[in-house]
Amino acid sequence: MPSGLVALLDDISVIAKAAAASIDDVGAAAAKAGSKAAGVVIDDAAVTPSYVTEFTPDRELPIIWKITKGSLRNKLLILLPAALLLSEFVPWAITPLLMLGGLFLCYEGAEKVLEKLGGEKHGETLGDEITDMAAFEKDRVSGAVRTDLILSAEIMAISLAEVAGETLLNRALILAAIAVVITVMVYGAVALIVKMDDIGLHMVENRKTAAARSVGRGLLHAMPVVLALLSSVGTLAMLWVGGGILLHGSHELGLHAPSDVAHAAQHAVEVVTGPLAGLLGWLTYAALSAVVGLVMGMLVVFVLHKVLRIGHKDH
Repeated sequence: MPSGLVALLDDISVIAKAAAASIDDVGAAAAKAGSKAAGVVIDDAAVTPSYVTEFTPDRELPIIWKITKGSLRNKLLILLPAALLLSEFVPWAITPLLMLGGLFLCYEGAEKVLEKLGGEKHGETLGDEITDMAAFEKDRVSGAVRTDLILSAEIMAISLAEVAGETLLNRALILAAIAVVITVMVYGAVALIVKMDDIGLHMVENRKTAAARSVGRGLLHAMPVVLALLSSVGTLAMLWVGGGILLHGSHELGLHAPSDVAHAAQHAVEVVTGPLAGLLGWLTYAALSAVVGLVMGMLVVFVLHKVLRIGHKDH
């Protein structure tokens, strides 16, 4: 009897050690996969502030919290099961689905560019008279969550590619860990960015030292510019991420020329730029991806609004 108990305890010890090693492996794989998706994470953080910058300060954090919950739902309840099912049964469908998402990002980015250039606005904006602020806020949150779904899908797809050799359980654990950590990082950073002006005002009104008040005034003056810049970066991010997805996807599906041209241009810049090769090469590829995104997005805008008349306002 004691020997049986000792054997059982030994077995439990072995299982516990194996579980601990598995957790370590999952953590290491999650860190590696998450780092590969860093570019899309930055784009996600750049896009989101544009959805909250024009609201009153008391609504900013509640809106960010609503978007955060929507992002977690996207990743954990929609994308995680879908990614696991697709990777197990129809892995060939991942690339076409990602390309559809990329095309949607291109469309949203192109529409924002047209609006900034004075084109027709589609949907209510803060420049219009808003009769139902709650409904308008709901629409803004819905738009942010839709955009997050596409960006999150790209994050999950990149991460999935990095852990394709893992068991199904480990893949699920790794993707879930990435989903939670990245969501907290992105929307924590967004909350800090959009509340920085309030922090500056608090420093001006409540700090006793001249240095602290000076820093507060600096934040107050800088944040409108930073937020406006982030809004523009967010629009560009939609275009270069969407265009990049289309370039990569077309290459995966056998249409190599567009992607090869973009990579050749990136390589040519890297060859002649020395210490700045990595940065300038990336910027070159991002710029060409944005051009592709803008062209494809404009095409979708034309088809939807001019041909099919979807979202068109008759005056």
